[in-house]
Parts: sequence; C-alpha cells; structure tokens
Amino acid sequence: MRVLVVEDEPDLRRQVSRALMEAGYSVDEAPDGEEGQFLGDTEPYDVIVLDLGLPKIDGISVLSHWRQADRDMPVLILTARDSWNEKVGGFDAGADDYLTKPFHMEELLARVRALIRRSAGHATPVLECGPVELDTRTGKVTMDGTAVSLTAHELKVLSYFMHHQGRVVSQTELIEHIYDQDFDRDSNTIEVFIARLRKKLSSELIKTHRGRGYSMSPPGETV
Repeated sequence: MRVLVVEDEPDLRRQVSRALMEAGYSVDEAPDGEEGQFLGDTEPYDVIVLDLGLPKIDGISVLSHWRQADRDMPVLILTARDSWNEKVGGFDAGADDYLTKPFHMEELLARVRALIRRSAGHATPVLECGPVELDTRTGKVTMDGTAVSLTAHELKVLSYFMHHQGRVVSQTELIEHIYDQDFDRDSNTIEVFIARLRKKLSSELIKTHRGRGYSMSPPGETV
C-alpha cells in the first residue's frame, strides 16, 4: 500500500514517514501544498496524510482541488489543537478522517489502516481469502492457522491482493501501489513475488489473466 505524507514540519514529516515505512507502507513525501497537490494529481495513493497549515497552497485548497478533479483516495487531515473550524472545513472539502496535533503515532497508523480497509470494502482488521488470513494490524499471515513467513515485498503484494479480492489487478497497478516514487521499479520482480506467494501459500489462490493481470480469490471461485 502506498501513502503520501504532505507536511511542512520536517521533523514531523520524517517521523510520520518512518512510522509508516516501518509498518510496511511505501511512502512519498511533500513539504508544501504545491508539491503535494501535484503528487496527488499524478500518482495513485491508497491514502494521503494531509496537513492543513501548508505553505504555497493550504491543505483545504489542495483537498478541494482533488475532490473537484474526482480524485477519490482517502484523506486523513492533520489539524492544530482546538482548530474546530479547520476540522469542519476539512470534512466539507472532502476529508475522510482527521487527527489533532500532537498525536500518538499508533493512532495515526490505526486510522490509516481503517481508511484503507474501508475504501476497499472491508470492515474488520483481519482479512480472509479461503485458508489465508492477514491481520492488517500486525502484518501476520497464516495459512490454515499456521504462520507463514513473508519478505517485506511479498507482504506488500499479498496485502494489495487481499484488500482487492475478486478483482483483476494489472501488473502496472501493483507496481504503482507497492513501490514509492523513487524506487527503481522492475515489472519482472512482480512475477517473482507472485511465484513465491503461490509456493508459500497455494497455487490456486492467485490466478493469472493473460494480457490483463492477476486476481486473488478463494479456491473454486472465478473472476
């Protein structure tokens, strides 16, 4: 899953980005509203963390621009303490959730997880696909109740499939959502990760759709 952090305070931006990366997300950063707006316009994000008090273009204007352009990615806004008018303005502009500064990083991570789940149509933190379970809170994966060890990138690929079960996902879409902007992207590695997942889990879970991409669904179900 890929996250954009738009925050002008360098220390806070680094702390948030580091926490998200340690939680398994691919993260891009923007120090002001202008760059943040551009990235939100041109890159596909699973969620955006957006400060409202930004230089160049304020957060409300950035968010309003995205929604007017039909950009529907979930947005978590960061507001200063007691700025209730900013919260109201953020929701009216199209925000999905808010967090008041200062905040606990664990709460931010929990809200990001919830936004990603809800946008993909999942209500619970534990995702299931046949015999496979993924606990989005811990990143723990089990197969028929037995823990499965995955590399960081294997987990990113599996997580994207688990969130988007029953839908054909192109190789390009996978690449855009598991790598950050600066990563040296190689489409061949996607095939390697999928082959490893099939070996570690089940060859029946991830299906190939020639010329279209891949899908994940319980054994016996078709897409």
